[in-house]
Amino acid sequence: MTERRLSESGFPIEPVYGPADGEQPGEFPFTRGVYSTMYTKRPWTMRQYAGFGTAAESNARYQQLLAAGTMGLSVAFDLPTQMGFDSDEPIAHGEVGKVGVAIDSIEDMRILFRDIPMDKVSTSMTINAPGSVLLLLYQLVAEEKGLSAAELNGTIQNDILKEYIARGTYIFPPKPSLRLVADTFAYCRAEIPKWNTISISGYHMAEAGATPVQEIAFTLANGIEYVRAAIKAGLAVDDFAPRLSFFFVARTTLLEEIAKFRAARRIWASVMRDEFGAKDPKSWMLRFHTQTAGVQLTAQQPEVNLIRVAAQAIGAIMGGTQSLHTNSFDEAIALPTEKAARLALRTQQVLAYETDLTATVDPFAGSYAIEAMTDTIEQESRDLMQRVFAHGSSVEAIEAGFQKREIETSAYRNALQVDSGERVVVGVNRFTINVEEPYEPLRVDPTIEQAQRERLVHLRATRDQAAVDKSLGELEKAAGTGNTNVLYPMREALSAKATVGEVCHTLRRVWGTYKPRETF
Repeated sequence: MTERRLSESGFPIEPVYGPADGEQPGEFPFTRGVYSTMYTKRPWTMRQYAGFGTAAESNARYQQLLAAGTMGLSVAFDLPTQMGFDSDEPIAHGEVGKVGVAIDSIEDMRILFRDIPMDKVSTSMTINAPGSVLLLLYQLVAEEKGLSAAELNGTIQNDILKEYIARGTYIFPPKPSLRLVADTFAYCRAEIPKWNTISISGYHMAEAGATPVQEIAFTLANGIEYVRAAIKAGLAVDDFAPRLSFFFVARTTLLEEIAKFRAARRIWASVMRDEFGAKDPKSWMLRFHTQTAGVQLTAQQPEVNLIRVAAQAIGAIMGGTQSLHTNSFDEAIALPTEKAARLALRTQQVLAYETDLTATVDPFAGSYAIEAMTDTIEQESRDLMQRVFAHGSSVEAIEAGFQKREIETSAYRNALQVDSGERVVVGVNRFTINVEEPYEPLRVDPTIEQAQRERLVHLRATRDQAAVDKSLGELEKAAGTGNTNVLYPMREALSAKATVGEVCHTLRRVWGTYKPRETF
């Protein structure tokens, strides 16, 4: 039984409030949270999304974050890595190390996690099309340290469908991409059982302009598509569903965000139990990571973003998130400075240890406003999901441009409201100042690209090229069949020091690349 905390006035705060015969936290359909005790025993996992420049620079930032009290790492990769290109390819020019860390091979991954206890730190990797490639590199480095893959705990985003909708870092067409996702599910069940194999993301749709209802509807529709793909590949639902996770945004509209998270849990629980016949209660749970809304940060008066981020974090916490990243106040200007990243983490720590938000589970339960908004968001999200499935499936709706069109319409409406002043943005269209204080952003060393090129030249000159060629040939053969899990030959290729780009180009030759429709 959870010990009751005392209020500042000295009276006990109950771990759970509400009628004994009503829905309880940790019970189907999990409106009140996926666990019975939620934060009353331990707070959410505090992650900070970080990665820039070289693996060595990012490793130094990770060491700083861990020393400051971060509970889990969240790796940002540069654009070439996200798109499956090596740093020395012409298409990568000018982007190496800019929006995240450049990872070309197992040697970079070794440096990235040097002196980091990979068996004790939960690591999230924001990588999609080549998500399986980076996961295998992580596993190989951990095993070089003498760790068992069974000890590893973390998440790869691995959500390719939202890339076609809102973000654009796709490589392969939808069908082989879904096969790769299903192969990752099967591989992790056998090899890395604690790993969360996918983080089905609404965050990037929200950043592109999706409303909370659209964020939930399109994300859960994609989740259903992944479940169908895994079942079609021969996996039993209860073998992979407990390792599914989700990724949502937290906006400044606290009440709607709290209701959104509650509604999402309720919908997913009923879908998994009633539509897919899952028997394991863990398969019904919608567990999710939250990031505060980067799109709501402003370059004007950037310190005001500290208040925005704190408010957004409260919404995520009251909505029952399992882990949280708080954006740094200077992210609308450039990559976060060390001080800004530390303040973002301190925001979470103040909320966890100085407030009473963790004293009781689901304190908004029973609120007339929250309960009504939860019901409304649930119904509107279900209705929108049916509009998606009217196309046949989420993939077919994507190919028809449905989700993208709906989000763009919402984004345009929001922009008009900001321009007219109907939607207030402090420091932008109201409460402005004439002179901004100078701010020195973090700058990425422009010599990084050349350094990565030189590392790749040395790698290719010193590795066993025959072993690389043989392993890439095995990967190509496996990709051409429909019944071979491609992660096993992929692992052998990466172990032989094949690069991320070489692995992805091998798959491109077999599966092709996705070409979006120009008009809808």
